[in-house]
Amino acid sequence: MKKNLEFLSKALSLLPEVKETLVPPKEGQFFSKPLGKGDSVTIDFGKHLVGHLQVKMGYVNSHPDAPVWIRFSFAENLKEFEENVENYQGWICSAWVQQEQLHFDLIPGEYTLPRRYSFRYVKIDILDISSKFNLVIEDVMAIALSSADDSKLKSYHNVHKELEQIDHIACHTLHDCMQKVFEDGPKRDRRLWMGDLRLQALANYETYQMNDMVKGCLYLFAALPMQNGQVGACVFLEPEPEVDDTSMFDYSLLFVAALWDYYVETKDREALEDLWETAKMQIVLAQKQVGNDGVVKDCNKLGWCFLDWSLELNKQAGAQGVLLYAMKSAVAIAKEIGKDHDAECIMKTYELYRKAAKMHFYDEEKGLFVSGDCRQISYASQVWMILGDVVDEQSGIRILHDVATQTEAIEMITPYMYHYYIEALLKCGDKTEALSVMEKYWGGMARLGADTFWELYNPNNPDESPYGGTIVNSYCHAWSCAPAYFLRKYYSEK
Repeated sequence: MKKNLEFLSKALSLLPEVKETLVPPKEGQFFSKPLGKGDSVTIDFGKHLVGHLQVKMGYVNSHPDAPVWIRFSFAENLKEFEENVENYQGWICSAWVQQEQLHFDLIPGEYTLPRRYSFRYVKIDILDISSKFNLVIEDVMAIALSSADDSKLKSYHNVHKELEQIDHIACHTLHDCMQKVFEDGPKRDRRLWMGDLRLQALANYETYQMNDMVKGCLYLFAALPMQNGQVGACVFLEPEPEVDDTSMFDYSLLFVAALWDYYVETKDREALEDLWETAKMQIVLAQKQVGNDGVVKDCNKLGWCFLDWSLELNKQAGAQGVLLYAMKSAVAIAKEIGKDHDAECIMKTYELYRKAAKMHFYDEEKGLFVSGDCRQISYASQVWMILGDVVDEQSGIRILHDVATQTEAIEMITPYMYHYYIEALLKCGDKTEALSVMEKYWGGMARLGADTFWELYNPNNPDESPYGGTIVNSYCHAWSCAPAYFLRKYYSEK
């Protein structure tokens, strides 16, 4: 399909300006220290930030008679400095590694490095320098970038200070992912992903309330559909707005849920009416993957449905749950804008799919949902069946408690999946367990020193990477900002 230029124009007009803030290093013992070949300094800015680096360099001894060759390495987590980029053999492109080798012909001088980085730490290695002089780092400054308006962020109070800390880290995570669009991770990918946007938008409603930014991102997805009208998994903003060639069953459907969330928050009827056809198309396209038995067809194509970062996870049951979840939002939208026939048709189909889900995926003997021909048990399958309303709340909480006793159950890996796990717990009325999960999971990252939350965190293996090396892990990732939403909405002291 062609770009919708009207939607695109509206989207771009709604996106915010990115503001600059100067941030000095935490300490400056490295200033004026003479540096020769093989020397290095590590600079700590005291907090995670996104932006550019300014360096003012001078010299001692003889007048510089040759360029200075320097390697700059940027890290969100000190762990990244332990891994050598030359040894990285993962499947994600090593060009994402935040490392530069630059020659500086004129010393003294003040330079701004050309690229944008996501970092707390900067390591400067002197690869080579003339023996006639030594380099001196006279000043370093970060130019931090974010579109988040900190004046709109209200403080969060709780008698449990650890929860306040978790909220602070979650807000900081969201803040640094808020650039021109809601980026998924400012270190790697640096684009707008639908699955991340849905969770960022929810956190935004409870924090920065930059709702026009959410609206602009929704219009971007609607303006840049894939060839068949499907909402792409992600879109690029530069060098010009364009949809990626990646699609995911669940991410496309979450556009529907995100649109309804936005309306519930803003009551922006114009947006609801403008974007209804895009939302409806996601339901229509998803139904094409449903068999005559009312069940989403399983698929062995890698990435057809995301759910979580796991190659072991069978996605069939989870995909069915996401479809049901989105159909509920579609019915609500259709009713709200007077599309009664659409609402009736979608609701009728929803009931058929819901009954089929219970019949096909629920194992009476195990008392749990299974997925695929292998009849796999996973947390993801239970969570999405519950969110799709396949069982009532009482049965749902029993299922969530029982799956925790199954040693063979495929566990959750990402904060993204943990978000929906907590949503399922809250839906079933277990606020105590939901809070306990937040304290253990996000609190675990906080106790490891995180000042923004990570793309992936396995409590049993904190250094795990889905890519083959922690050097490309994202330690500030949009889908991990969930505590800012849940704590402020459900656990706020008023």
